[in-house]
Parts: sequence; structure tokens; C-alpha cells
Amino acid sequence: MRKLARAVLNILLLANLLLTGCRAAPTVGPLPYAWPMSPASESGWWNDAVFYEVFVRSFADSDGDGIGDLQGLIERLDYLNDGDPATNDDLGVTGLWLMPIMQSPSYHGYDVVDYMTVEEDYGTNDDFRALVAAAHARGIRVIIDLPLNHTSDAHPWFVEASRNPQSPYRDWYIWSATNPGYTGPWGEAVWHPLGGVYYYALFWSGMPDLNYRNPAVTAQMEEVARFWLEDMGADGFRLDAARHLIEDGQQQANTPETHAWLADFDRFTDEIGPDVLTVGEVWDQTILAAPYVVEDELDLVFEFNLAGAILDSINAGNPQWFAHVLEQTNNSYPRNQFATFLTNHDQERVISQFGGDVDKARLAATLLLTLPGVPFIYYGEEIGMAGQKPDERIRTPMQWYYGPGAGFTDANQPWEAVNDDVETVNVAAQSADPASLLHHYRRLIHLRNEHVALRSGGLLPLDSTCRPVYGFLRDHAAESLLVLANFGGDEQSGCAFSLAASPLAPGEYHVRDLLADMSLAELAVDAHGGFSGYAPLATLAPREGAVLWLEPVGR
Repeated sequence: MRKLARAVLNILLLANLLLTGCRAAPTVGPLPYAWPMSPASESGWWNDAVFYEVFVRSFADSDGDGIGDLQGLIERLDYLNDGDPATNDDLGVTGLWLMPIMQSPSYHGYDVVDYMTVEEDYGTNDDFRALVAAAHARGIRVIIDLPLNHTSDAHPWFVEASRNPQSPYRDWYIWSATNPGYTGPWGEAVWHPLGGVYYYALFWSGMPDLNYRNPAVTAQMEEVARFWLEDMGADGFRLDAARHLIEDGQQQANTPETHAWLADFDRFTDEIGPDVLTVGEVWDQTILAAPYVVEDELDLVFEFNLAGAILDSINAGNPQWFAHVLEQTNNSYPRNQFATFLTNHDQERVISQFGGDVDKARLAATLLLTLPGVPFIYYGEEIGMAGQKPDERIRTPMQWYYGPGAGFTDANQPWEAVNDDVETVNVAAQSADPASLLHHYRRLIHLRNEHVALRSGGLLPLDSTCRPVYGFLRDHAAESLLVLANFGGDEQSGCAFSLAASPLAPGEYHVRDLLADMSLAELAVDAHGGFSGYAPLATLAPREGAVLWLEPVGR
């Protein structure tokens, strides 16, 4: 389907691997127009979306049992998107990713015992259908977490397989008469004793891996996917642990068989609906993650390298590493076909990684929502919720207002204690403060929804005279914008930006700062689409970002 993109990108990936293996990260300076620009690709509805990741257990409790549920999420949908593009007091997100909602014995749900039934703590299958209908009415698509790699050890399949070696379910899992002796990718035990033999479970003994060399397992999981797409109305899947589906001995990630299986699964979902989204958790280096998209096995993968570079570079006050990783990312995928994020449910929250610095969090949001790719926001990041390991403390209840239960629940005790900072870090308080982080997120998401260049445009880096300031052009046939970001902890004055060449038409441009809502000095673009020494702002405050819209004069 994307043969030309595949061929070009295979060459780019090889070149990129050779280059990054023999040189240091580039200094911030003139990054040439001759970047090997990633070719355009067939894009889907997701390229116009901003996603919001929700842990249903922690979002909104409708029945007072201290546990979030689907009905509570339905009641809070207007916070995410009220369906009216003329309003600006909603976030404006147009995609929803639900962490696992299938029957499970654990609080997190990644160990499934029934793939075709909604977790009873969250509601019923009909509640999910009602959620999809209510979300679609507001212009929000819904994707769900699909844990394909493993089941719970309490799943009836595994219970039967472990009790009866002659059961047809025995070969649905991976067994060995003796302990093969090797450990997993993180040094963890992966072979676990049971009944005189050993079974393979990559993540822990309670989540035995499925055996996808058995066609019956594939057929069953295809039926699971069909059920959620056709009967339940989901718009796609986030595929958990996608790189680990089929191991080859001690090679426990990114095997050729895993790639082949996902390619077949992608064809299967495309037959159900060509607009079904598959986004994979491929927690790996870009050079290993990108082929899943290049080879049309997944529509998107999460860009972990880029997420880390954003946070690390903001903390360092220096955009050099970010610039390097952004270049690598842009060169490795079909244009914009990767998922961007800052943190997720497995990582310490943004504000905690920034030591509570809200200005750093604002800049991270500015970058996330102006960069290429498809952005995903972890619930609560928009208000600066804190969270550090263990995992339960990065998945705490959403803080709606200051009071008992934080607006999350009427129960005396929520499933997990609310953060201590709830008095100031909550939706109600930040909604009333125009300078809040929440208002910043709302403004950025609405800008992305309004400007096609931010959703689908290409990216060209600018030459900056201020070392802590990184700038780039987002260009689309319909419009162009400049984005400037001061990574430093000091104010920067008189920063000038240059670009040797670009697709910009020559001539004069009116310039407007969309975040500050103010006009700036006009920009003169030469015959090559370039400009030199353009200084639109007298100063850039520490960690300040600017989004500048370019309007051709007289056109």
C-alpha cells in the first residue's frame, strides 16, 4: 500500500543508522533544508486528532464506590470536547485512548480473564456502547488497549492448559520440560515453574505469554478484535507490548515473526474497516520502532526517544539533543505517521520530572502540540498532576476540584488516595485562572485543531542566533507557521532566525503570535523560500514558546 514510502524509508533508515553510529549529536545551528524529508504517506483520521489517555478507574466515579467507571467518563465528556467548535472552555481533544477495560483480576487490567466483557468495576458492554455513541456525537473517536501478548494466569484458557497437558489450550501458551535458564530483556525471570514443567511469561508469572505460532490463538484474537470493532463500535486499538508477541529463544523483541504477525493483523483489521487505527507500544529506539510503520504493520508507534528528548532537553536548558532526535524521528517515518507524547501510565508524570516547574511543563506542552506526529496526552497532565513510582501513584484519581474525593468520587475512600496538591492542582481552580497550565493546553489543542499546518505540515528547522532557542517552520500547502521555543532558564533578547530555503512562496508576510494574540514585524521571504535575520520578538521569557502564523500580504 505504501511501496514507494517503504523503499525510500528503508534507505533513509539505513543511512540514519550509519550516521548516528559515527557522529555526535549536532550542535544547534543551521540545520540544512537538505534534511532527507520523510515522504508523504496515506494518512488517516488520526492525523487530524489529538488523543487523551484515560485510566477509567481513576477518571470519574458515577456510583460512589470509589472506582471510576464508564458512566462517569460519559458524564465528563464535555470537559474533553463538548462537540461545539465555537466554544473554548473544553480541551478540544478528538481521540480517546482507554487503558484496559476488559475483565481482569488486577486494578490495572493488563492481565485479562475475559476479552469480550467489560470489567465489572467499570460497567457493562452496553455502557461502553453508550460511551462510544456519546463520544462520536462530540467528534471524539475511541480506541481501547488490547493486551495481545499475554493473558492472566486466571484466564480459563490458562487454567485449563495448566491442569491438563492434553488440553487443546495447552499449546495456546509456551511450555518447556526444563528451565531454559535465560532471563528477560530487563534481567527478570521469564520461565516459571508449574506442575513439574515451566511456562514462559515475559512480564511476570501472573501474565503467561500466548503462543502465536499456534494458528488457533491468532484466530481467537482476531475474533476479539472483530468483536470490539463491529459489535462494540471501537475505532481502533493501542496494542500493548507489540514488539514482544513472538519470541525466538533469547531474542525476545522485534523478531521477524512478530513483524509478520502484525502485518497480517493489520490486513485483518483493514478488511473490517480501512479507517481502523492500530498504534503500537514499541518501547525501543527509533531505528527499531519505525519499521513497524514503514512496513505497514502498524499505523503508528509511540515515539519514546522523542518524548525523552523533549523532557531531558527542557531540564537541561539546551535544545541540542532534542534537535538531533527530532531530525532522526522525522527522517525515519512516513510523514507525521508516529505518535508523540510526554509521559504515559508507565512513567513518572511530567511535572514530577520537572521538579514542579510549571513553566517547563508549559514549554513541553507547546512542543508536543506543535510538532509533527499524532499527539497523546496522559490524563491530568493538562493540570500538572504529580506522580512518581510506584505505578499506583502515577495513576491516581483525576483532580476535578478541591474537596472530599476531589470531585472524582463521593465515596469516603477512593480506590487510591488523591494527591496532596489537590487544593491548587485541580480543574476548577485552573479553569478560573487564564494563566494556568490548563488554559495553555486548551489554547494549544484548539490551535492544532484550527491549523492544518500543525496537524499535517512538514517541518524545517531554523538557524537561531540564540543557543537556547530552537525554532522550526511547519509548512502546508494551505498555510505556514513558525514555532519558537526558549529551552533556557534565562530571558533571551534579540533572537534572529534564518532559513536557507523552504516551500514558502516569496514575498511579504504578516505575522501574528497566536498564543499572545498580537501582531509582529512582517517577514520577507526570498525567491528560494528563505529568510535571514528575522527577529520577531524583542525577548523570549525563560521556557517561553511562541506560535507565529504567516499570512501572505495581498493574497
